[in-house]
Amino acid sequence: MWLGWSVLRRPGTPGTDGTAAEESGPRAFRRGAVISGLNPKGLLLYLSVLPQFLDTGDGARLPVPVQTLALGALHMACCAAVYLSVGLAARAVLGARPTAARAVVRTSGAAMLGIGAFLLVQRLAML
Repeated sequence: MWLGWSVLRRPGTPGTDGTAAEESGPRAFRRGAVISGLNPKGLLLYLSVLPQFLDTGDGARLPVPVQTLALGALHMACCAAVYLSVGLAARAVLGARPTAARAVVRTSGAAMLGIGAFLLVQRLAML
């Protein structure tokens, strides 16, 4: 709820606070890779979905580590393509329309605030 409230209180747009506009391409890439690497959701999803696609029987053509590496590389390539496409499209659309960018930021803040309030009510109802 705190994140949603802070976004609603000061809805900045990308590039107006000085940090995003000054950050170079390689530095922004490293920052994004570190943030994504520290996010456990991707790893948990990967570990919960991946095992059903591994061939562990006696007739397996490839060893399990090689299969895991291949499926992991394929998953990373697909995610990179999707995230790159979404990022470039968002920059093109929202960069040209600051009003739309502010609306997206405010909608995101309201959604965070609403989800936080819903989770708080759920938690209080369990007590």
